[in-house]
Amino acid sequence: MNIKILEHTDRKVRMLLEGEGHTFINALVTEILQDPAVDVAKYRLEFEFSDPELLVTTKGGKEPLKVIDEACTHIGKYCDTIMKNIVKDLK
Repeated sequence: MNIKILEHTDRKVRMLLEGEGHTFINALVTEILQDPAVDVAKYRLEFEFSDPELLVTTKGGKEPLKVIDEACTHIGKYCDTIMKNIVKDLK
């Protein structure tokens, strides 16, 4: 996945996630919104097949890229848990 940073400050980040669609970006925004330091987390697709633009703003001094990193880590852990349960059930 290629990422293009459009805007970055200590409380705001806007980025394009090239080649991604609703599935991943929706899960990411949902996970980002679980963080109490997040003020706004949303995405938009200008056109149906365009790259999604992610916007995250924070309050209380937490860096928005840190919030995104933590959300991606949580999503990865959920996926690991699902795969472990699948493998366990197949045995």
